[in-house]
Amino acid sequence: MKKILLVFTGGTIGSAAANGTIRPSDNAPYKLLHLFQDQYGDAATIQFETLQPIQILSENLAPAAWKIIIEAIESAQPDKYDGIIVTHGTDTLAYTAAALSFYFGALALPVLLVSSDYPLDNPKANGLANFICAVEFIKQHLAVGVFVPYRNAGQAMQIHLGSRLTCSLQLSGDFYSVQGKSLMLFDGQHFTPVDTALIDSCKSTEQDCRNTAASDFNLLMPTFSSRILMVKPYPGLDYSHFNLTAVDAVLHDLYHSGTACSTGRWGEKHSLLAFITRCRDNKIPVYLAPAIQSENAYQSTRELIGQGAETVWDMSIEAAYVKLMLAYGNFTEPGKINNFLHGNIAFEHI
Repeated sequence: MKKILLVFTGGTIGSAAANGTIRPSDNAPYKLLHLFQDQYGDAATIQFETLQPIQILSENLAPAAWKIIIEAIESAQPDKYDGIIVTHGTDTLAYTAAALSFYFGALALPVLLVSSDYPLDNPKANGLANFICAVEFIKQHLAVGVFVPYRNAGQAMQIHLGSRLTCSLQLSGDFYSVQGKSLMLFDGQHFTPVDTALIDSCKSTEQDCRNTAASDFNLLMPTFSSRILMVKPYPGLDYSHFNLTAVDAVLHDLYHSGTACSTGRWGEKHSLLAFITRCRDNKIPVYLAPAIQSENAYQSTRELIGQGAETVWDMSIEAAYVKLMLAYGNFTEPGKINNFLHGNIAFEHI
């Protein structure tokens, strides 16, 4: 008998469609369990204990919700369980997956976030398949850490490492890991490794977790700073629109080649170089992500780094943002913030 803590938080998997509107439903959690009992042959071998600390569509989620979810899991004494499943919406799935990955980095259990592309009443929904995959992952005790099983339309079920999941493709419900490299595939019975080295690392983490419980990284509070400004680049971005009064740090997203506008040709208000100078004058660090660390970089990237920006190498923008929020929420000393940001907490570095 496997004992699983099942945490409902809302999202499409916890919603129903009525009169053209999808909204959270009190009956959806029971619908999921009923479908599981009907379609999972070994349902009698699984014991669920359920809780619902929050019921929300994930587009309405704020970092304060992560604290609610984390505290609910901790209050349930997670060591009593063989694994944890958190149902969640798709819109902010990658951010919550990163938050749980970094916070529960020392938890020697598998934690899986399960979503659905449609409400469960819709025959096209992948929610039940994703949920069954999560249960089977726990049942087979494949690895510890935070993972996301998700079946894209017309594709095999993929299992993603939580710290490497990216947001869904535009105008699509499909999810991928950084660089399109998921952890493993699932055919309904068997898991097939995709990244064998990473899987081996996740397996070895169980013993590592017990040996490093006293480190600073494993004594975190579920406090995510609300004073991190994330900026997305686009042609014509005007930095004069940003008020830095309540900002402790800036995370600037980059184009796919690890670049952003460094020229003043179109006016200083459009130059990231000038914005970095403004931030430095206000003692506000500027971080850049995502970018692959390599021998060669574009001139604009070199100029941004030379101006004082710090690059968060080899990590998704979602992971970098959440990691910064957690770092600034827990530490005040620049050295500790830097160590946390660049440390390997949940295999987030590719």
